[in-house]
Amino acid sequence: MTALADADAAPATPQTVTPPTTLTLTVTSIINSANGIRTITLAYPDGSALPGFVPGSHLVVAAGRHSNAYSLVSDGANPTEYTISVLRVEEGNGGSRWLHDELAEGDQLEVRPPRSAFAPAARAAKHLLVAGGIGVTPIVSHLRAAARWQRNVQVLYAFRPGYAAHVDDVSRLAGSGAELFTTRAEFSTRLAATLEEQPVGTHLYVCGPAGFIDHVLDSATAAGWPSSRLHSERFGIDALDAGDPFRVRLTRSDRTLDVPSGTSLLEALEANDIAVPNLCRQGVCGECRIDLCGGDEPIHRDLFLTDDEKKSRTAIMPCVSRAGDGCTLEVPL
Repeated sequence: MTALADADAAPATPQTVTPPTTLTLTVTSIINSANGIRTITLAYPDGSALPGFVPGSHLVVAAGRHSNAYSLVSDGANPTEYTISVLRVEEGNGGSRWLHDELAEGDQLEVRPPRSAFAPAARAAKHLLVAGGIGVTPIVSHLRAAARWQRNVQVLYAFRPGYAAHVDDVSRLAGSGAELFTTRAEFSTRLAATLEEQPVGTHLYVCGPAGFIDHVLDSATAAGWPSSRLHSERFGIDALDAGDPFRVRLTRSDRTLDVPSGTSLLEALEANDIAVPNLCRQGVCGECRIDLCGGDEPIHRDLFLTDDEKKSRTAIMPCVSRAGDGCTLEVPL
């Protein structure tokens, strides 16, 4: 039934709908898709619509006692389910092991709505997608959007034999534009040639292990690619270098704090009995955001703050980012 408003009534005041900060979803499917890789699908129990997302988005998933970020491999247009693929990491913080060993179909998971720092450039003449191992996951979501919008794409996907994820998806979505490699030498040779033969306006996107990403970006830079056309996705503090030591001032307590190389600002604050709310400790959930009050420009290494927020020098994610000397922080006493 449709309600009709009284012609003489005052117009209704528009209401702002605040998106949920967390979603409680049910595990509808678990597939052991490759050696050490588990593909997990989540949905509302009633199958209702989920928030849409742009290609390259990730979910922050509460995995047991830990919260980790995982790239979405499903379609972001009008989704009724989210799908992630999780590589079991024995030396990690335990989140991936929990998802492999404890999670079962029918269980519920708390997740934060999708967020992307790895979206495709809308005006790119071509999209060159490069993946290493489990780094193929955000590339798959790029491919789904590219197929829908008939974008010009090419994929180079390198993996160890027996450890390939989503090969069928890559081959189906990219067609003749997909190239698969199982040796480093073969991949490197083809990468060098591919970087040289791209049309003007091509953007490159790479995801994979830290060393793999560095190799691809260094090769592209050496081939003359501008940094504005290079995009990478890294997750976790293990993918970041130790960084230089720095000193910050805490405005509320008028204290100075030295942060050594290899120690995060969050860890340094905690070591000095300063409690900062935190969740993922990977720079993706935004829980540990701290206000900046001045000083040198920070080295932003998170996937949460927007480019404008980073340029404004008003906030920092202390779990992964590093401040410049002289930065002042607004933190609890």
